[in-house]
Amino acid sequence: MRVGLISDTHGLVRPEVLLAFETVERILHAGDVGGGDVLAILARVAPVEAVFGNVDMPGDPRLSEHFYERIAGVSVHVSHGHEVGSPTPARLLARYDADVLVYGHTHKPLVHRAGARLVVNPGAAGPRRFDIQPSVAILTIQGGKAEAELIQL
Repeated sequence: MRVGLISDTHGLVRPEVLLAFETVERILHAGDVGGGDVLAILARVAPVEAVFGNVDMPGDPRLSEHFYERIAGVSVHVSHGHEVGSPTPARLLARYDADVLVYGHTHKPLVHRAGARLVVNPGAAGPRRFDIQPSVAILTIQGGKAEAELIQL
């Protein structure tokens, strides 16, 4: 199972995102979506689940506070991360007990392994800010194990 991980689009879907996600079976968006057009464009590639970030409207019915599901035998939790203040792998690992934790907010791409658990920030895919290269990630789940690869756009 290949899952596209994206965050902080802030209303922009770069063409490179669609290329990076060509082979994914679903997409998880970790917030700061920036409007419905983003979700509609991503849904042309694969089914999308999205959570709201600090710049999204909490009442938007297409966005949830967080997402938790078992995917191919692995528990996956997605939130924007702002709910823990300044998100770090340690703070997220302490708060949530899923096998894979996906977050955004910092715009800094990260893959962190803590024993059997994995923390992934796909970075920011939207407008370039903070002199950080836009990015997404691919989560691959096979045989009950999860791995993540960052992809610069």
